[in-house]
Amino acid sequence: MIIPMQQLDPTTLANLIEHYVLREGTDYGEHEYSTEEKIAHVKALLNTGEALIVFSELHESVNIVTKAQFQAMQSEDYS
Repeated sequence: MIIPMQQLDPTTLANLIEHYVLREGTDYGEHEYSTEEKIAHVKALLNTGEALIVFSELHESVNIVTKAQFQAMQSEDYS
């Protein structure tokens, strides 16, 4: 289930994004980015709809995924 970011308390949203950024360990290429820059990048992706906040009833967890990842998850669920 997609959770619109506007429905989350701003503090909760900030904590969710920070947790996501800190656990992802994503390789950003040759340039190192600060945690604040990574958080801003994720916020921008959420604002444009390229990233989504998803609640999994099965796993009872919340995660941030790209739109493409979400679509792939939906395809797997219906195959």
